[in-house]
Amino acid sequence: MARARAKSVLLPAPLRQKLEHTTRSPKASQRDAQRARIALLADEGWSNEQIQRELDCDIKTVRKWRNRIAEVADDAMLQDRARSGRPPRVATAVHYELIKLACSRPDEHKVPFEQVWTLEQLAKALKFETQVELSRTEIWRVLQGASLRPHRVRLWLHSPDPDFRPKVEAICKLYLEPPAGATVLCVDEKTGMQALEHRFVMQPCRSRQAARKEFEYKRHGTRTLIGAFNVKTGEVVARCGPTRTAADLLAFMDKVAERYPTGDVYIVWDNLNIHHGARWNEFSARHGGRFHFVYTPLHASWVNQIELWFSILSRRVLKNASFGSAEELSRCVLDFVRHWNEHDARPFRWKFRGQWRATLPSYAAWASVRAHDEAACRP
Repeated sequence: MARARAKSVLLPAPLRQKLEHTTRSPKASQRDAQRARIALLADEGWSNEQIQRELDCDIKTVRKWRNRIAEVADDAMLQDRARSGRPPRVATAVHYELIKLACSRPDEHKVPFEQVWTLEQLAKALKFETQVELSRTEIWRVLQGASLRPHRVRLWLHSPDPDFRPKVEAICKLYLEPPAGATVLCVDEKTGMQALEHRFVMQPCRSRQAARKEFEYKRHGTRTLIGAFNVKTGEVVARCGPTRTAADLLAFMDKVAERYPTGDVYIVWDNLNIHHGARWNEFSARHGGRFHFVYTPLHASWVNQIELWFSILSRRVLKNASFGSAEELSRCVLDFVRHWNEHDARPFRWKFRGQWRATLPSYAAWASVRAHDEAACRP
């Protein structure tokens, strides 16, 4: 029986140029390069047998791609066609209904005593809505394919302050462009630091075994740390005591005034009740009106940079330590403050990805200055 005549191929000039580039490209896959060569040789009038001998491939491969190229002369001709595959186990409507359920609250579907979805509750709700019963594994596959994890919950706090944006912009501008000769301090209190004494000393890690800390502990009271973080130098002024009252804060601020005896001092702190009142106008008047108080928006204490330093203190000192008394806790915390000021003090590369940055054209210049200051502060 006579063989079917090979189909003629005529490639447009731009497509031929692109295929030639594919054959020469070191990044092109071997599969694409071979298909491009078949197309180019077929365009030159070569027979299937000649192309087979030239490229050392199967004659069926040459026929397949020659016919494909003759039908569709564009970029898609060298790509594999979509395969039908196995029919889906879950109908499209059921698939979408499951995603809809996962993105809703359980109480909307009469699921009692559940705040977040579990696989079992999703299976029950889906059966009630669609009369289709799916296994936990199948439900997990659908959720995984949609990148949904309805059992996970992350904390989120919205600031109800109507002046949130102007307040944040003012604080960020104060960080970036403080008035000449002024000092910017972030002040806050770290309350409830527990003096916990563990029954046994923490065991170091071993091969294939994490470090171990004794579960039982004895309480020896709590202490409160009041701190001020200098955003330019990274220096910390601190006071540790058993209470956090207005008198404690006034005594601490007198200590701050002694540490910074000249120039304007801008205090950035939150809206705690002891941070307000006529007492601070009187305090500033006693010190020549040098102190200016700037308040963070409601529920936005993260704008205060000392929160970053408190996080460092928690990880390095408080998290796994054992203290025999509250006084020992205070000494350890104050020793860490001295160590920080002598060896680790540095400004934070604090960033807020908000609208304020577009209003500050000097951000790039400030970043270079801060980077220089940070390098200079390193030991």
